[in-house]
Amino acid sequence: MSKLCPITGKKGLSGNNVSHANNKSKRRYQPNLQQVSLMSESLGRSIRMRMTTRGLKTVEFHGGIDAFLIRSSTRGLNSELKNLKKIITSRQVVTG
Repeated sequence: MSKLCPITGKKGLSGNNVSHANNKSKRRYQPNLQQVSLMSESLGRSIRMRMTTRGLKTVEFHGGIDAFLIRSSTRGLNSELKNLKKIITSRQVVTG
């Protein structure tokens, strides 16, 4: 599994550990990925995915995973979220 957030696009960065004696050694800064399940109102089921805590805050700010995907551009989404967006928008047209 890649350490990449599908919502925000955050990924690992590299840097240095610097000791008190100013010795430097390489290290990796990893994003805070969490396994979350988000409830989709249009699908009537929960969707499990790994996302950063910042991505979760963004989704909740927009009003849930359905509202976030409808408002977001397809260009910035990965293939899994593109398919999910297609299903949700087709259900929105039928029910809404």
